[in-house]
Amino acid sequence: MAESSFNVSTQQQPQRTCIGCREVVDQNQLKRWVLREQDGKTVPVFDPTRSFAGRGAWLHPNPVCSQRAVQRGAFARSFRTAVDVSALVAQLRDKDRTQPGKPAFIIVQPESGSEI
Repeated sequence: MAESSFNVSTQQQPQRTCIGCREVVDQNQLKRWVLREQDGKTVPVFDPTRSFAGRGAWLHPNPVCSQRAVQRGAFARSFRTAVDVSALVAQLRDKDRTQPGKPAFIIVQPESGSEI
């Protein structure tokens, strides 16, 4: 019986852009978010099964990308509507409190060039 030359690791994966850092990567490296109505507000919610109906926004599962997405208004731009991200911001802050030494919001200073 001849071996198949089909190799899963070389198969092309669907590509998506992280709305936080704008990096294009395989979709399996990102988390999908969709919009839902909660308490009269339109809020982004995590779609763990990637099966919820509607437009999806893709985001790396790290706080830096989440922070950038919130700061840049990327959820509203991606969903093409007004989005209430206050619950997501509160969740990021709570996560930061439970992980001391790992800030949820990081400010990166540009290099001055004198480090060389």
